[in-house]
Amino acid sequence: MSLTMIGVLGVVALVVLLVCSLPVAISMAVVGVVGCALIISFKSALALLSADLYDVFANYNLTVIPLFVFMGQVAFHSGISRRLFAAANSWLSGLRGGLAMATVGACAAFGAICGSGPATAATMAAVALPEMRRYKYDDALASGTVAAGGGLGMLIPPSVVFIVYGILTEQSIGKLFMSGVIPGILVAVLFYVVISVQCWLNPRLAPPATSVPWRERFRKLGGVIETLILFVFVMGGMFAGWFTATEAAAMGAAGSVAIAVAGRNVSVAKLWQAAQETVRTSCMVMVIVAGATVFGHFLALTGMPTQFAGWLAHLPVPSTVIIILILFFYLAAGCFIDSLALVLLTVPIFYPVVIGMGYDPIWFGVIIVLVTQMGVITPPVGVNVYVVSGIDRSLSLQTVFRGAMPFLLALAVACVLLMVFPQLATWLPSVLD
Repeated sequence: MSLTMIGVLGVVALVVLLVCSLPVAISMAVVGVVGCALIISFKSALALLSADLYDVFANYNLTVIPLFVFMGQVAFHSGISRRLFAAANSWLSGLRGGLAMATVGACAAFGAICGSGPATAATMAAVALPEMRRYKYDDALASGTVAAGGGLGMLIPPSVVFIVYGILTEQSIGKLFMSGVIPGILVAVLFYVVISVQCWLNPRLAPPATSVPWRERFRKLGGVIETLILFVFVMGGMFAGWFTATEAAAMGAAGSVAIAVAGRNVSVAKLWQAAQETVRTSCMVMVIVAGATVFGHFLALTGMPTQFAGWLAHLPVPSTVIIILILFFYLAAGCFIDSLALVLLTVPIFYPVVIGMGYDPIWFGVIIVLVTQMGVITPPVGVNVYVVSGIDRSLSLQTVFRGAMPFLLALAVACVLLMVFPQLATWLPSVLD
């Protein structure tokens, strides 16, 4: 059996395991080990597995993941997410669908100190869903807004997906963080438009708006100050050269604890809970990275990535068509594979092709995050949908998926705008260079 055929069978086996609901990390590791055993030997495959596990968990660069996750967890347990939602709600209270728009705004702000799409969705589901239900919002609109808005945590810095992409491609994590700011704001605005249009077409989705007095609106702005301080401290310090990305994550984690303690918004019990949830989330991410590394080594042995990249690069079509084909691949694959695992599996394949065609690597990173953001709300493996449904057991998966579908159009428009105007992603990193 040829190496290419072994690679094809490995990919098919991985898809089958994922469809059978086997955890992503285990699926990739099992296929990688079995494939390496067929190509080399079983003993060598086990040695590769142990080496990859050690290399991932001992990788200094990846320490940014648990540190940023801890920063987000402390922010959640200290009530920052609730204060963000209250501030956003007060300023958008005069609009029909204002609570849903406030949820998007709070998701964007919380994403700036969280870095994880599912974590942002889980946090805002606990905060925003009860409020929208109290004001008689349609379940599909309310839950779909939370699921889609949670995806902003993948795009607005600090983003775990940007961190992994930067490590894989050896790009500046700081520049990647900055590249997501303008597209993140753009997507949030497009989400506002989607909510407005839905409420205009069907007023029964949301009740008539009740406006909050201006004095109350300015008073609620105090709930944004903590987030603003953390964001400016972490991102500004990184670009001022005070500390590296890893040190910025550590400073952000320490800063979140200091702010929570200074405001007397957190107890020792809550800090311990934040630490436990950080360990759980970080281990999940690291195990997925390790599994993807094993599977990636298996694919490298088969030579499939090189062959596929060569075939793609020599297609007799314009480079724009190739980019569109890659994006459609990500969109389709994102329906079945976790976003982080998808990035780990495919970036080593597509990155050389895209760079060879002259595209900016920072821009490509933003495009990838945007497309994988679609995957977190598309069936059957829309992780944010599962998170929201898990937080509120009264919501069926069908209801959340139905509510999230209109937001796919906004993400598609954002992708088109980024392809037409790549400066939306590259301008800010170039200014701060």
